Amino acid sequence: MVKSFVRRALLRHLGVFAIAVGAAGATVAQDKNIVMASTTSTEQSGLFAHLLPAFKKASGIDVKVVALGTGQALDMGRRGDADVLFVHDQAAEEKFVAEGYGLKRSPVMYNDFVLVGPKTDPAGVKGADIVAALGTLAKSPSSFVSRGDKSGTHAAELRYWKAAGVEAPKAAYAGYQECGCGMGPALNIAASSNAYVLADRGTWLSFKNRADLAVLVEGDKRLFNQYGVIVVDPAKHPHTKTALAQAFADWVVSAEGQATIASYQIGGQQLFFPNAGTK
Repeated sequence: MVKSFVRRALLRHLGVFAIAVGAAGATVAQDKNIVMASTTSTEQSGLFAHLLPAFKKASGIDVKVVALGTGQALDMGRRGDADVLFVHDQAAEEKFVAEGYGLKRSPVMYNDFVLVGPKTDPAGVKGADIVAALGTLAKSPSSFVSRGDKSGTHAAELRYWKAAGVEAPKAAYAGYQECGCGMGPALNIAASSNAYVLADRGTWLSFKNRADLAVLVEGDKRLFNQYGVIVVDPAKHPHTKTALAQAFADWVVSAEGQATIASYQIGGQQLFFPNAGTK
């Protein structure tokens, strides 16, 4: 009788243990996902809708994208609210890694910025010199829409204004307006108000509501736009999913990941150009 009682108790214990192991296994399976903080340009251009299913097929890992400006994405990484970052402000990315928040910055791909404005170009900025164009624009009555959101595009825009001798465009240029928004909304505002705006080419090519807008300045080597990937350092945030995040970082710079990026086109035009292995 005692042996029977012990046997039943042991079976009950093993049953509870099996349920617990099964639940733990389900949790591990459910947890095969990461949070990626990235730019609005990679999201709104449609790249991630093309790229991430290929990564999921290769790895079984789901990626939840939080699309922000690069500055906000880096802040997410500093707080440990993301596992990996996919951003485009190299100086800020290198600072992030130097401060111990990221394991390594790896270049992934590039495209370029373009200055978009009314087809009639009332400010007369059309050409291939972004600095000269902004210098001319600042003296005109035309409007310019800035993202004003600490994004990589916003950081680049401010560098171009500074090079044009306009240190504080918000104060020096009456037509300058900040929307504090992503690339798509900024383009929408420019389209509805016949204003100029700096955009990444990928989002511009995927943008449908162009109204009277056209690309007016392109081809300046200063408009080069590099993207990088960074895994958040677990030394700062031990709860982050380093192994899964590293799997994404490794895949996106692999031959398969690079080929997937290169294959993304809109209207026969390639939006991003892989360049893993560069500096």
